[in-house]
Amino acid sequence: MINKQVANVKEALDGISSGMTLMLGGFGLCGIPENAISELVDMNVNDLTCISNNAGVDDFGLGLLLQKHQIKKMISSYVGENDEFERQMLSGELDVELIPQGTLAERCRAAQAGFPAIYTPAGYGTEVAEGKETREFDGKMYVLETAFKADFSFVKAWKGDAAGNLIFKATARNFNPNMCGAAKVTVVEVEELVPVGSLDPNQIHIPGIFVQRIFQGKDYEKRIEKRTLRQKTESC
Repeated sequence: MINKQVANVKEALDGISSGMTLMLGGFGLCGIPENAISELVDMNVNDLTCISNNAGVDDFGLGLLLQKHQIKKMISSYVGENDEFERQMLSGELDVELIPQGTLAERCRAAQAGFPAIYTPAGYGTEVAEGKETREFDGKMYVLETAFKADFSFVKAWKGDAAGNLIFKATARNFNPNMCGAAKVTVVEVEELVPVGSLDPNQIHIPGIFVQRIFQGKDYEKRIEKRTLRQKTESC
């Protein structure tokens, strides 16, 4: 069995250079590859195209890369929590492609499965469909969307082994699984790296065939975007 474990995040990101297209898992701040993002910031690579459901917040997640103007294009679905993202987009500093969330997920999954494109009803009759092939199936119109092409995908999992088998936890099982194997190189950081054979095969969400590099992450902040707390009331 191939050992895909690397020593640390620096080794995991070997080969990253400016101008690349990167996929980054996570939903909001849940399940984001915190270690990989921090290393990208330290590497000072720029002109990046980032494919991610959202762009983090101003001082965390992909917001850290935006602060240093390392991203030239964002391909995302939801970007409403980042003031710096908004400023760069409105000023023309940042190229932005907004994609319906389901379409974003399926374009990742198409790349993972080796399909060149998908047909989706989302966006038909809107600006999203302009210049794209459309086709009717069973009386309903669909838009042709191509699979993503990325150099690296960065994924966060709960547990994994040296062979790259992965288990995700709770809401972190969002875009992360679809991005495994969807790029030329898939890099996974895990909260717990266990010996091969330790994971129950029936519990594995992604098999190691979709992973090229895996490492033990550390110092996870797991920040919450917004806390909604019930106000304390006086007891009668």
